[in-house]
Amino acid sequence: MHVGLVVYDGLDERSGGYRYDRQLVSYLRERGDDVEVIALPRRGTLGTARLAFSPSIRRALDRPFDVLLQDALCEDVLWHHNRRLTDPDSVVAIVHLLRSATVGTAPRSPWRWLERRYLRTVDGVVCPSAATRAATGTLAPTPAAVAYPAGRHEGRATDRATVRSRATDAPLTITFVGNVVPRKGVLTVLDALTDLAGDWRATIVGDLDADPAHARTVRRAVDRHDASSRIEILGGVSDDRLATVLAEAHVLAVPARRESFGMVYLEAMEYGTVPVATTVGGPPEFVVDGYNGRLVPPRDPAALRTALRGLLADRETLASLGEGALETARDHSTWGDSMGRVRRFLRSRVEDDVTAPPAVTAPAERVSGTAATRSAAAATRSAAAGRADESGDPDDGCRRR
Repeated sequence: MHVGLVVYDGLDERSGGYRYDRQLVSYLRERGDDVEVIALPRRGTLGTARLAFSPSIRRALDRPFDVLLQDALCEDVLWHHNRRLTDPDSVVAIVHLLRSATVGTAPRSPWRWLERRYLRTVDGVVCPSAATRAATGTLAPTPAAVAYPAGRHEGRATDRATVRSRATDAPLTITFVGNVVPRKGVLTVLDALTDLAGDWRATIVGDLDADPAHARTVRRAVDRHDASSRIEILGGVSDDRLATVLAEAHVLAVPARRESFGMVYLEAMEYGTVPVATTVGGPPEFVVDGYNGRLVPPRDPAALRTALRGLLADRETLASLGEGALETARDHSTWGDSMGRVRRFLRSRVEDDVTAPPAVTAPAERVSGTAATRSAAAATRSAAAGRADESGDPDDGCRRR
């Protein structure tokens, strides 16, 4: 397949979504697919609006890709261009985050309008969890595939004996890992640590430049905290340093307002570190309260404090949950499993453009403005090429140009 992938700023960002994209690009290339990354520049609100109507951006997108993959976080640029694309056989969105589904977002948020408009311009979506798939379905009835991310080790990074031994160590080590932005819930963690009795220490790991104003708020909250001497802000760290942090931690506390999947919880599980995860989004699909972690509502420091207090007081439960976390990490899908699922879905979208109608009936706006236009263009190119596709690898499932 000839695949384009649209992202902001290239693939070097360190968030879980970008790691997912890197894994997909690597998997596709290893199987002989030609993948071209189209990096959109990040701009302010006015600059983004200009990009949404930029002829040069449209030219970069409107080329004869078998599949034009798009990170849906680029929706504020792509929603307008997609309706006018004719050369890509199929356009598929990778939905790492739905802003409108984040707790605290108003029901009539502009994000919901934008996400609905954008998702009605694509032929399929790839989602990292069933919860994300369900949320996209409320915005646009588009064919979808669920492909879970994997961890960093694709299995256990330690053993049960180590986890059980660590559970008896003091102090209880609590770690937050994530970009220091409002939706990740680091302020909820700091509130929960207030009045948490017992022997504990906490570390905050994550990019402080993602939202500098919020990072300053977090620093001030730590400085004013009644236990500030026990809280350390590490900021962004290397992969090796992160591995050490997770290996030494008892608990990972990230009470986010929403996680599409929550890759960091799985990474913690690989070390038998107990995740205290949000109830919103994908985490409940693999974090089972009482077996391999704890689930708490976002914006509820009292619930988080109760969970931490229980783990601090009952080290046998801490050890048992850590062992459950290890087993979950061992049994979880690998990157190869998940990216293979994505590739099969992409091939099905390419084939559907010419050989079959969409699997889900789409709104008239979407059919008239996007998918039908691309299907007609694809059929025209296929006819012009005669039966050239028969000369390709019969197992490839995609037309040759």
